[in-house]
Amino acid sequence: MKKQYIVLLSGILLILTFALGGYFYKNQQSKKISFMAKENASTFVREYSPTLGNDDAKVYIVEFLDPACETCSAFYPYVKNLMGANPGKIKLVIRYAPFHDGSDYFVKILEAAKRQGKYWETLEVMLQSQSYWASQHNPQPRLIWKFLPSAGLNLEKIANDMNDPEIVKLIEQDLADAKALNVRKTPEFFVNGKPLPSFGYDQLKALVEAEIKANY
Repeated sequence: MKKQYIVLLSGILLILTFALGGYFYKNQQSKKISFMAKENASTFVREYSPTLGNDDAKVYIVEFLDPACETCSAFYPYVKNLMGANPGKIKLVIRYAPFHDGSDYFVKILEAAKRQGKYWETLEVMLQSQSYWASQHNPQPRLIWKFLPSAGLNLEKIANDMNDPEIVKLIEQDLADAKALNVRKTPEFFVNGKPLPSFGYDQLKALVEAEIKANY
């Protein structure tokens, strides 16, 4: 009986050790990233990064996105709703983490569309039509071209511009920054350099509202 008690106590202590270790690790990660936001802001926002919102906004949502990611598509309206509910206070920054096979193809289209001033229109068309071309079992990336005209694009120019080697460099830089920030899945959000305590819309909303309260 005494031996069973000791084994049980040892098990409880082991679980507590892991739980506390996880807490301190997350706390240290949060401090590290907050420090990077102040000392190395370019890790979060590059000069070329697409942005949406007021340039004077004091709350930055940095989203690492994969155009072929279903969860990214599902979260996009929530992020826009947050911005709409807090006019002028939030700026959205898109970073790329094309983790799905071949999803850099869609990043190249987006970057080519940016040169026509149609970035956000193209992103919305892409996310809305995602289920047609990004099927998990039978992806057909070429089908995206059926939907692109609704974004008002010059498709011939897109086909040419998307092959610019500078876009490849841009993707490589975003992936390097994602690695530095320990981004392993999409979407991954940082609000003023702070990571979500855990993934979810409520967590994102709470962190955004906390930053708005702290900065306005």
